[in-house]
Amino acid sequence: MDKKYTEMNAKTIDKWVDEGWMWGKPISHEIFEKAKNNEWCVVLTPTKPVPKEWFFEMRNAEILGLACGGGQQIPIFSALGAKCTVLDYSEKQLLSEKEVAKRENYEIKTVRADMTKPLPFGDESFDVIFHPVSNCYVEDVLPIWKECYRVLKKGGILLAGLDNGVNYIFNDEETMVTRKLPFNPLKDEHLYKESIKNDWGIQFSHTIEEQIGGQLQAGFVLTDIFQDTNGSGRLHEFNIPTFYATRSIKM
Repeated sequence: MDKKYTEMNAKTIDKWVDEGWMWGKPISHEIFEKAKNNEWCVVLTPTKPVPKEWFFEMRNAEILGLACGGGQQIPIFSALGAKCTVLDYSEKQLLSEKEVAKRENYEIKTVRADMTKPLPFGDESFDVIFHPVSNCYVEDVLPIWKECYRVLKKGGILLAGLDNGVNYIFNDEETMVTRKLPFNPLKDEHLYKESIKNDWGIQFSHTIEEQIGGQLQAGFVLTDIFQDTNGSGRLHEFNIPTFYATRSIKM
């Protein structure tokens, strides 16, 4: 099994973007203009907007969009006057960011990098890290939380979208439990082959100990949390939470 799974995932996401992946479609000019007039919302998970009280003054704030390419959230922050950097491993997601920045005439710093490696930023560089659901493409999340803590300024905010693993246990129709947790194709040859065949990329389930416990171990203080659904499908129809978002602070 290929251990360079992060490179494989980047290429898979590039392919999804070409095929019209919803998380790879940049916002329109109209949405950008509304954001400039303080009419805006952003998401960390499929459906629920992040509460505006989770943020602070955005003008001149240094924001890192971590695995946050696609031209959806970062343009909103830029419209509000923030100074934005986006790190992603997908070239197509970063290209979308550049295209929106050029269209709307604002500056953005884009970095293509693997977030499983040390982040290419100095200590205490950012006021906010905005990290939509993406840890599912990484086997070990604790180093990510430690790096987030390092590059955030004291008093800085980490906003993270996380999955709870439920999606991985069901079949495609979401009618039967067919797999056990943890979901880790690198430790299950059959699951690896199934992931490649179905064009899922190499994804991983993570426990609450890894996701929230990992943030706490890194030094963060958890200040708020909410749950969310897939936005469509049978689990959504039954209002079964499959994602959650956290707000944590570096004290």
